[in-house]
Amino acid sequence: MRGLFRWSSKWWPGVIPLAMLWVAAVWTTTVPLETDLTARTTDALKDNVLDKTTISIAGRDVTFSAEAFSEQGRSSALASVEAVPGVRLVNDQTALVPEAKPFVWTAQREVGKVTLSGSAPLPVVRNKLLEAARTTVTGIEIADQMKLSRGAPPRFEAAAALLVGQIGKLKTGKVTISDMTVNLTGMARELGGREAIAAALKNLPDGYSVANEIHAPPYIFEVNKDPVAATLTLTGYVPDNAVHAEIVAAAGRKFFGEKVVDKLKASLGAPANFASVVTRALGSLSRLSTGTLVVSDREVNLSGDALYDAAGNQIRTDLPKDLPQGWQAKTEISVKPAAAQVDATVCQQLFTDLLAKGSVRFETGRATLDADSIGLLDRLTETALRCPTATIEIVGHTDSDGDDSFNQTLSERRAQAVVDYLVKAGMPADRFKPMGYGSAQPVAANDTDEGKAKNRRIDFIVRQ
Repeated sequence: MRGLFRWSSKWWPGVIPLAMLWVAAVWTTTVPLETDLTARTTDALKDNVLDKTTISIAGRDVTFSAEAFSEQGRSSALASVEAVPGVRLVNDQTALVPEAKPFVWTAQREVGKVTLSGSAPLPVVRNKLLEAARTTVTGIEIADQMKLSRGAPPRFEAAAALLVGQIGKLKTGKVTISDMTVNLTGMARELGGREAIAAALKNLPDGYSVANEIHAPPYIFEVNKDPVAATLTLTGYVPDNAVHAEIVAAAGRKFFGEKVVDKLKASLGAPANFASVVTRALGSLSRLSTGTLVVSDREVNLSGDALYDAAGNQIRTDLPKDLPQGWQAKTEISVKPAAAQVDATVCQQLFTDLLAKGSVRFETGRATLDADSIGLLDRLTETALRCPTATIEIVGHTDSDGDDSFNQTLSERRAQAVVDYLVKAGMPADRFKPMGYGSAQPVAANDTDEGKAKNRRIDFIVRQ
């Protein structure tokens, strides 16, 4: 027994090296096997669309964890792992990506940042939307707060991509898809942006409904009358080339002594009745010595100095009444200090100079004053106020067209219409003497339209 014990005690230390050799053999065999299985399992899953994929290998056993976007996708991925050569057992810990009810996706535009949030149906769709945002809005931060979810409505990618394209047209705002309902709110970056977004939304996939509350920046049209530089400067926006030409032509008719400086630009977004309101307001501005007209959306702001008290009162009263429903007017009209009185000779020269720059016009064949002449009439009125003791003959003339008797009567009635205007301005009627000569005193030949236009005139003659 002692011999046996002694032999055993000498034998067991030899087991240790054998055990170490066995462990080493197992290690050198298992580690490469696990590494190889990991690589082959990962390769087997490369064509599967999954999220949060994790693979761990213990010998030839695989623990597979992932979130799939459909049951079919989950089953297909699991089958791919089970089919990898060398895999003995698969511990299935797969699940489906959570479903979003409702499926909500949002793009929010701030001054220096665009944030995409809510749900995206697939990683590739999320990446496409991020890239589209970076392309649409350059130079600012694009933040990704999207999460992957199931339950996207039909044609979600096309709808979301179209809406990302509208973000660049917003100064600030928010775009949301909730299932198949689209909501947009915010302020357009430029004039016409609101209309451009509305047009783009017509291309949304079938079935999507839209609630659009995009506001436009103020649609501003401005005119500055500078008597020192003798200029009339037009800036801001008009809706199209036709209205542009119409307004510039109206300015040329109404402002007889100023050079029209045209800096207008065409843009969408003009309010209804824009052209008629601007034309009407230009007439009021033409009555001011110096002034500014600003049309902002449906509000007309007129400020400046009227040439005399009655004109100031008329502008304050008449402009608001003459605007269409839905428009409002704000006036800040003062009256320029009265100019120094002058003698009859100087007064006559002032009348002559004014009428050399513009003529008092009437409706064709009638004695009704043309609205385009009101600015000139106020200048003539101001001049008449500077020679309060002089008697002034108001003389009407016509061209040679028509019957002589009709022309004679028409010339007298037109002269009386001018006298009525002067009396309405506050001057005594006995200072003015209306006279008419028909076509008897032409200043040009009546064989051309230009000559006839010169002959249709009103003269002011100052008498002591």
